[in-house]
Amino acid sequence: MTARLSLYQKAEQELYKLDRQVKAKFYDFSHLFRQDPWHASLRLKPLKGDGRIFSARIDPSFRVLLTRTGTGANGEESWLAIAVRHRRDVYEQLSVAVNRVTGVIEFVDLSVVGESALRRAGIQLTPAEPDADPGEDTALASTAPSTTAAEPEPAAPLLAAYDAELLRELGVAEALVDLALVVTTSDELDQLVDGAPLLTKDVLYGLAAGLPLDDIRREITGAVALEERPNPEDFTAALARTVVTTVDDALRAVIEEGDFRAWKIFLHPTQARLVNRTYSGPARVSGGPGTGKTIVALHRVQHLAKQLPPGQNKPILVTTFTKNLTTDLRARLASLVEPDLLARVEIIHIDQLTARVLGENAVSGRVKSRVDNLAAIKELRDLLLELDERTWEPEFLFEEWEQVVLGQAVPTRTAYLQARRAGRGRPLTRIERTAVWKLLEQYTARLDKLNMETWSQAAERAARFEIERAERIRARAEYKEEIGGQELIHRDATDSAMRYLRHRYQHIVVDEAQDLSPAHWKMLRAMVAPGPDDLFIAGDTHQRIYDNQVALGAVGINIKGRAARLTLSYRTTKEILAKAITVVSGNNLEFDDLDDGTDTLAGYRSVLRGPDPKLVGHTTWQDELAALADTLCTWRTELTTDEAGNTTRDARGLIAVCVADRNKVNEVMYYLTTQAGITCAELTKDGARGDGEVHVGTMHRFKGLEYQRLAIAAASDGILPRSSIEQYRDSDRSRYQRELRKSRALLFVASTRARDALTISWHNKRSRFLPG
Repeated sequence: MTARLSLYQKAEQELYKLDRQVKAKFYDFSHLFRQDPWHASLRLKPLKGDGRIFSARIDPSFRVLLTRTGTGANGEESWLAIAVRHRRDVYEQLSVAVNRVTGVIEFVDLSVVGESALRRAGIQLTPAEPDADPGEDTALASTAPSTTAAEPEPAAPLLAAYDAELLRELGVAEALVDLALVVTTSDELDQLVDGAPLLTKDVLYGLAAGLPLDDIRREITGAVALEERPNPEDFTAALARTVVTTVDDALRAVIEEGDFRAWKIFLHPTQARLVNRTYSGPARVSGGPGTGKTIVALHRVQHLAKQLPPGQNKPILVTTFTKNLTTDLRARLASLVEPDLLARVEIIHIDQLTARVLGENAVSGRVKSRVDNLAAIKELRDLLLELDERTWEPEFLFEEWEQVVLGQAVPTRTAYLQARRAGRGRPLTRIERTAVWKLLEQYTARLDKLNMETWSQAAERAARFEIERAERIRARAEYKEEIGGQELIHRDATDSAMRYLRHRYQHIVVDEAQDLSPAHWKMLRAMVAPGPDDLFIAGDTHQRIYDNQVALGAVGINIKGRAARLTLSYRTTKEILAKAITVVSGNNLEFDDLDDGTDTLAGYRSVLRGPDPKLVGHTTWQDELAALADTLCTWRTELTTDEAGNTTRDARGLIAVCVADRNKVNEVMYYLTTQAGITCAELTKDGARGDGEVHVGTMHRFKGLEYQRLAIAAASDGILPRSSIEQYRDSDRSRYQRELRKSRALLFVASTRARDALTISWHNKRSRFLPG
C-alpha cells in the first residue's frame, strides 16, 4: 500500500535543525514510508493519548509523529508528518486537531509549557517510550518533568477576566484553553505560546495586552476565520487549508537547502558588507527586484540578534506593509536564524503594530471600528451628496486628507494653508484650501459620530501615542542624569511610568519600505532610541503599488551618508529583466529615493541567462486560459521529471500564475482545476492556502515572493490599467498619472517575481505597458 506524505511547517523547521545524518535517515524513512507506511521496520503505532497521532521510527533515537489526512480514490493513504524529534521528546499528551475557526490542522505540544502551569491544570506529562532501546545512549534519555515541593499559593490568573467559551470562540487551540486560564505571569504565557499555533498565540497575547475584544474578533480571529464552521473530523479538507510541504524524491536536496528554497536566504559575498557594518544611525538599502534587499535585511536581523546579550525579550522588530509578506519573512527567518536568536525577534506587519499601540492606549468604551478606504470614501461621497457639494470629487478630497492632512499631521486650518502639497498635481488657491478644510472637518466629524476611523487615521493616532511615549522616556533620562545617573527604582510596581522606562525596541528592520505612510514612519522612529543601528530600511520606489509617499528626512529619519544601492540581480535573468524594465521606463517617469532625491534603475543588471519571456495574445479569455493550462503542464513536466520520464520532485511552490484583479483569480483557479487537472493554492494575505501545485493570486499578493516559473495572465488593456481610470484623464490629470504609475509598478513587480521563465498573455487588446 502506497502513501502520500506531507510535512507540517513546524516539522520542516524541526528537520532543518537536526544533524545531517538524521536528515539523511529521514530521507530514507520517507522513501520507505511512501512505499508502505505499515512496513514492520517503521513500527508505526498510535500514541495512547491522542489516537490520531502515530509514532514511526527513523532510527533507535529519533521518531516521526504523523496523522492520517485521508485516503484517495485510488486507495492511496494521505499522511502528514507533524513533528520530527528525539524519542525523549515524545509524550502521550501531544495533540492534533482541526481548528474550529480557521479549519487548519494544528499540532500542540504541551512539553514547552511551564511545569507550574501544568500542575495547576492537573496535567502530568507521560513519556510515550519510557524504556530506552538497546544500544541507545541512555544518558540522553529523559523522563517526564520531575515533581517538586508544594508551591506557594499562585497569584490570580493573567486572563481571569475571560472564560473557556470565549477562548474557543476566538480560536484558541482546544488543548491550550484550560492552560491559558491558569497562567499567572507573562513568563508563563510566553512558555505557553512558544510553539503554539499562530492564531492561539495572537489571541492570547492580544487578551493579555488588554486589546479590546471587538478588535481581537475583527483583526485577529476575523481575519482568518472561515465563513462556515469546519468539520473537525475532516482532515482531508483541513490539509488543503494548511501550509505544508509535500515530501518527494527531491527531499534530500530540500532538507540540505540545495534546492530553489536556498535562493530565498542566499547572501552574496558582496552584500555581506551591508549586513555586518555598524551604522551611526538609520541606514537604507535600495535596488531593483531580485537584487537581494530582503535577503540583506534578513541577514541583518541575524547579525543584530547575534550582537545582543541573551535574555532580552524580542528587542528586534521586523515589519513591512503587507500581511502575506510578513508570513514569508517569518518562514525565511526560521530557515536562516537559530531558534535562540529567533526568540529575540518580533515579526509583525505594520497594521498589527498600529492596532497593538492603540489597544494599549484605548479608553474603555471608546474603541473605534477601522474601515478600509472603499468604505471611507463611500461615507465621504454620502456627505457630499447630503451637502449638494459638486465642486470636489470624493476621491480627490480623500487623497488630500490622507496624503496632506494626515500625512503631515496638519492640526489646524492655518497649518493646512501653509502645508506642502508636493506630488498632488492640482494646485489649490487659498480660498479653495479653506473650502476643502471645512469639508474635511465635517467628514472627520461624521466618521467620529459613526465611531469609525480609517487605517491611516489609526496610524496617525498610534504615531502620536508613540511620540508622547518617547517624550516621557527622554524626560526620565534627563531626570536620571540630573540626579547623578542612578537607576530609577519604583517601590510601587503599579507605577504607570514604569511602562516608559525604555523604548520598545533596540533595532528595527523594515522591508518594502516604499509602501509605508508618513504616520507609520513617525511611529517607528519613536519606537527605537536614536543611535547606532537603530533603523535598517530596505525598499525600491519602482515597486510602490500603494499611494503612500514620504521623504524620510521629513519624519525625523536621516539616512544621509548611510544609503546603499544594489544593482546586481541574483534572481531574475537578463532576458526577463530587460523586458520588465521597459514597463517602468520611458515617458520621462521619475521615482523618488525615499528622501529628497530621485532613484534610477541605471546599472541594474543580471548575470543569469535564460529563455526570452514569451508575450502571447489571444482572441478570447477562454483561448487564453487553454493556452495557460498547456504552458503550466509543460512547466510541471519539465520541473518534475528526469530524461527517463521518472518523477524526481514536486512542483509545489515553484510555479505561479499572477493576475491583476480578484475575479480573475477565481476564474483561473476554476479552469485549471476543472479543465486541466492542475491543483491550485490561492495566495492570500496569510500566504498560500492549501498545498496545490500552482500558486495563483493577484499582483499585490506577489510582493516580495519568488518563483522559478511565472505566468502573468489577462494583461489586457482595460484590466491593466483598469478602464475606470479614464474618468480622470481630463478631470484630474495628476490622479490619472498616479493610477498609471501604480499599474506600471504592479506589472513590474509581477514580471520580476520569475527566476527562470516568464510568460505574459492577454486577450483582446494587450496592455499599453507591454512592448509592441
